[in-house]
Amino acid sequence: MTKWSAVFVGFILAVFVKSFFAQYEFVGLLIVGLITGYIAHDGALSGLWNAALAGALGTIISAILFILVATFGGSLLGTFGGLTGFTISGIASIFTIIGHLIYYAIVMGITGAIGGAIASKK
Repeated sequence: MTKWSAVFVGFILAVFVKSFFAQYEFVGLLIVGLITGYIAHDGALSGLWNAALAGALGTIISAILFILVATFGGSLLGTFGGLTGFTISGIASIFTIIGHLIYYAIVMGITGAIGGAIASKK
């Protein structure tokens, strides 16, 4: 059911949208979900699953990259750098990360289902 090539492309595009086009995040996620569902080629349910999985992976990797960048900057200032800063940042932002995880999965999943229905072989 999971087409890892579609998930990988969607994941890379989701991280790209989050990193470079944050002001157009919603529209970008709609387009990325549609592309991921279209690449899946197995109907609406498969498009939904693949796009939601790509969105979830994109959220997790984007959050880890953000925390690493934020704690690297903190390490130059002293106390909150390194492992301590990483732990504090991770614990403090866990609810935000979970919220974005659900948001990405839902937005990309809905448009992934549309893309999968368009490209369905059935």
